[in-house]
Amino acid sequence: MSDSGLITIPSAFSVRETIDRLVSTLTSHGLTVFARIDHADNATKVAMPLRPTELLIFGNPKGGTPLMQDRQTAGIDLPVKALAWEDADGKVWLSYNDAAWLAQRHGLGAKSADAVKAIAAGMAAVTKAAASG
Repeated sequence: MSDSGLITIPSAFSVRETIDRLVSTLTSHGLTVFARIDHADNATKVAMPLRPTELLIFGNPKGGTPLMQDRQTAGIDLPVKALAWEDADGKVWLSYNDAAWLAQRHGLGAKSADAVKAIAAGMAAVTKAAASG
């Protein structure tokens, strides 16, 4: 489990391509993409600079519902999210919430332990596929 609650991996692709690849991977695995937010584009609309930064919100009720059945407050962190962003050196990263951190944050117990493990494994797999191919 990470101290910050975030897992961040490097991406070999641009922010846009990383998110495009993540969308493709997710939909091929039957997950629903709820929203794609281009923070940099939105910043431009208010004349503020921001390096490429895109947020993807996605999930599947089969994965998240057990967490909310255990503790409904988990719903504040669901559906899950991934953020692709470019740092000051032009390196692209893909970040997402650590499922173990979410479990600790909401005091989840044995009732949702299998779902937390499945979310952790699924997030690791889909983000790796999107960021490294």
